[in-house]
Amino acid sequence: MARYLIKRIVLGLVTLFALMTITFFMMHLIPGSPFAGEMSKLPATVKAQLIKQYQLDQPIGVQFLTYLGNVMHGDFGTSLNRKGTTVMSIIAKGLPATAKVGTVAFIVALAAGILLGAAGAFSRKKWVQGIVAFFGTIGVSVPSFLLALLLMWVFGVWLKALPIIGLSSWKNYIMPSISLALGPIAMISRLTRNSLVEQMKEDYMILARSKGTSRTRVIWRHALKNACIPVITYAGPLFATLLTGSFVVETMFSIPGIGAEFVNSVSNRDYTMIMALTIIYGGSIILVNIITDLIIAAIDPRIRLR
Repeated sequence: MARYLIKRIVLGLVTLFALMTITFFMMHLIPGSPFAGEMSKLPATVKAQLIKQYQLDQPIGVQFLTYLGNVMHGDFGTSLNRKGTTVMSIIAKGLPATAKVGTVAFIVALAAGILLGAAGAFSRKKWVQGIVAFFGTIGVSVPSFLLALLLMWVFGVWLKALPIIGLSSWKNYIMPSISLALGPIAMISRLTRNSLVEQMKEDYMILARSKGTSRTRVIWRHALKNACIPVITYAGPLFATLLTGSFVVETMFSIPGIGAEFVNSVSNRDYTMIMALTIIYGGSIILVNIITDLIIAAIDPRIRLR
């Protein structure tokens, strides 16, 4: 286990380095400048001073090595579009709001998805099967922004039951979380249902039932545990994705998260902000994948970690 963990950490660091390298060089190959737009009206001497200040006049290889050295010391630089403001201060300001909404959406998606999947696998009632099929279809076909608009109109405008803007109370989390969770609910319910159906056909399940073990105990003790493996595999990257935010949903509900910062940094060619957000997102994906593999190995000892 320790050897496997070390290998995964090393592989994760190599992957993160490759992601940083590709992102850094691609940013500089794309036409445009961080000092375009409103900053293009600045005098040529001022723009030249800014370019020199941010070392953009250096060869791209030198810029990359300098940036890499700064990152190794925990310095992600200052924003090119917000003079005097560090990148990490901007992220630290927006990340908590994004993380809170993402965590709530993840919990809702996981709980509702597993519940619907289990109901679809074990219930023989047609109306239950219909509800599970409905959520499975609507979740993959309705975009999150369309669901957000519908929720805002019904519960925010028509019924006036839920607030639309900001995160001032627990009620503000309901509509954004549901908007983000509907698609994952559909996916998790399908994974749970299909996995449970397959598990119930396995020889060890048939043997457990033939020994007189009750159906409920067999399901809780054996079927659900093994059926959760594909769900956990999907849930790991999902958690990282929700944790780093959704620009559309955050914009619609006026949530001051980092989703908007990511899109704005790309459009404004804010190189330091793009790099920092890319490192955070890539690092989150790598970390949760390692944790996911360890959880799966703990659940099912038959899986050998090498």
